[in-house]
Amino acid sequence: MTALTLFLALLLVGSAAHKALARDRMVVAAARLTGLYRQGQLVLIAAGCIELAAATALLIPALRPTGALIAAGVWLGYTFALLRQRGRTLDCGCDLVAREKPVNWPLIARPAALALLATTVAALPADPTFPLDAPFAAAALLALYLGASELLAIPHPRWRKS
Repeated sequence: MTALTLFLALLLVGSAAHKALARDRMVVAAARLTGLYRQGQLVLIAAGCIELAAATALLIPALRPTGALIAAGVWLGYTFALLRQRGRTLDCGCDLVAREKPVNWPLIARPAALALLATTVAALPADPTFPLDAPFAAAALLALYLGASELLAIPHPRWRKS
């Protein structure tokens, strides 16, 4: 499961980088999601540091289960924060592009699914080998994840009956 581990690490690093690069937008999103309006920047910094720590631990074979559990905790935190905001329209910071959208079940399920994947990685035995195709498979998974995220952001597509 090296590709899945790399995918999760790439996603965590990308998320931390997104927090650093779009800091002004992400401070507001973090404050709105957590309800800690005066500590938005502190919450943002803490989340980014925890994501980087989890990604680093995922890449060290002996720490992979710990990193996966930390990542699962981060994504469960996002899940519960979004669940609290269900039904509201806001920019949750979940996408690379700033856009207000309703917090619905697919948006809430996304971090929950990532937490489930991370828990799966934590439970699997360590694989000491590093296959040559693992980085390519991880990059493909990341591209599929980002593509699915963009499809979910379409306001009223014909194919979605809700």
